[in-house]
Amino acid sequence: MGFFVQLTDAIADRQSLLVTGLDPNPEMLQSWAARRGLAGRSFLSQARHWIKAVIEATAPHVCAYKPSLGFYQALGPVGLELLLEVRDLVPRDLPLIVDAKHGDLNSSSALAHYLFKELGADAVTLSPLAGQDIAAPFLLYPGKAVVMTCHSSNQAARVIQHHPNETEPLYLRIVRETQLWATPDQLLLEVGTSDPEILARVRAEAPERFLILRSLWGEEEKLEAMLQAGLSAAADGLLLPLPQNLLVEDDIAPRAEALKHQITARRERWLESRAQNDASTCALWLPSSSDPLESLIVDLFDIGCLLFGEYVQASGAVFNYYVDLRQIISDPNLFHRVLHAYAELLQGLDFDRIAGIPYGSLPTATGLSLQLHKPLIYPRKEVKAHGARRLIEGDFEEGDRVVVVDDILITGGSVLEGIAKLESSGLVVEDVVVFIDHGGDHDRQARERLAAAGYRCHAVLAIEQITRVLHRAGRLSDAQAAVLSSGHGD
Repeated sequence: MGFFVQLTDAIADRQSLLVTGLDPNPEMLQSWAARRGLAGRSFLSQARHWIKAVIEATAPHVCAYKPSLGFYQALGPVGLELLLEVRDLVPRDLPLIVDAKHGDLNSSSALAHYLFKELGADAVTLSPLAGQDIAAPFLLYPGKAVVMTCHSSNQAARVIQHHPNETEPLYLRIVRETQLWATPDQLLLEVGTSDPEILARVRAEAPERFLILRSLWGEEEKLEAMLQAGLSAAADGLLLPLPQNLLVEDDIAPRAEALKHQITARRERWLESRAQNDASTCALWLPSSSDPLESLIVDLFDIGCLLFGEYVQASGAVFNYYVDLRQIISDPNLFHRVLHAYAELLQGLDFDRIAGIPYGSLPTATGLSLQLHKPLIYPRKEVKAHGARRLIEGDFEEGDRVVVVDDILITGGSVLEGIAKLESSGLVVEDVVVFIDHGGDHDRQARERLAAAGYRCHAVLAIEQITRVLHRAGRLSDAQAAVLSSGHGD
C-alpha cells in the first residue's frame, strides 16, 4: 500500500484530518513527567513514556504521526533507537511522516535509504531551495512521499519568503515549481502560517495537493477561517496538527476527539452546502482563480499539445491546428491532472468497466482504471490470426455496462467501430467520454452520429473554453484565437 492510499484510508477510517507531532522537547516534558512521578528518571525514560502515552491516546483520532527528526538526533545514538521505537508504536495503518526539513544534496540518498528502508517511514519533509534534485532520491522509493516546505511561520523568514513583493512572492513560486516534481500522490506541501490569506493563496495555486498545516495553534480561534481557506473542493486535502500544549495534558484523548468532531462537523456542513449548490459558484470555498482546469489548459499548451499549421486528421479532414495529447504520458504530473479531470466527469456516470479505443486513448483508460478502481477492457484494432484471437481484451461478462474513453472526437468513426465490437460481445454502451470537444461542424456531426446511434457524448474540455483561457493568458494571438474559435479546417 502506497503512502497516498494509506493516508486517505486513514482519513476515512478515523474520520479525521488531524496529525500528531511526536517531539520529545525537554522543556515541554518536564511538568508532564513530574505529574506522573517520573521526575527522577532519565530524559530518555520520560520521553519513552510520553511517546507511548500520546500514541495510545490519539491513535483513534488522527490520520498520521509526524515526529521531528532533529529532536531524536539531538539525543545521539539512543535518540535514533527511540525513533525506531516510535515506528513500532505507531499503528501500521497510520502513515509516519518524518519531519526532517532536509535540504542537503550530498546526504540525500543516504537519508532516503535510512528513513524508508531501515526506519520504515512513509514520507519525509524536505526544504525546496536545492531544487528538484533534493526530491529525486526520495522519489525513487515506490509508495513513499515527500512533503515540500513552502512557507514558514517564522516572522524573520518573511523578508525572504515574501520577496520581491506580495503580488508574486517567493513562497508561491515555490508552490508552483515543486508541483512539477511529482504527482499529487507523491508530493504534498507544508504550510507554516496562521494567516488564512496565505493559506488560501497556496490552496489556489495547488488545488489538488494535500497541504499540511503548521503553526495554527497559537490562535485557535482562527480554525474556522483556516478550514475555509485550506480545505480542498472535496472538503479534505488539509492536515492539521494537534496543539502541542494538548499533548502534555491529562485529558489528551477526549480533547483530541472533540477537536476531530469539530472539524468533521465543519466539513459535513460544507459537503451539504455543496450538494445543494453548484460548488463552482461558492466563492468562499472555490475561488475562480483556483480552477484546476484553467491551469491544466495552460500547461498543456506550454508542453506543445496545441500546434498551428495545416494538419491532416485521421479522418482526412484538414485542420488549421492540431491537438496532440500523446506527450502527456511522458509527464507524470500533467498526466495525473488529465486523469483527474476525466475522473471528475466519469464519477457522475453509471458503468462497470472502462474501455479505451486503441491506440491513442489506451494509456488514459489504463490510468483511469487504476484511479477509479474499475476494470479495463479494450476492443482490438485488428484480430490476429494466432493466439487467442480475441475481439475484446480483458475480463468481462455479458450485460456489463461500459463507458468508452477517447481523447478527441472528430468524426466519431473509430469510436463507433469500437462500440460495435463491444456490443457484439454482449456489452452495453451508453456513454462516451472524450477529453476535448473540437466544436464546429466536424464535432457537431460526430455528436449527431453518436446520438443517432443512442450514445451520450461527454467532453472534459471544449475548444471554446481552451481558446478563452489561452487567449486571456496571453498564449494565443488574436489571429490564433480566431482559428481555434472557428472549430474547423480549411
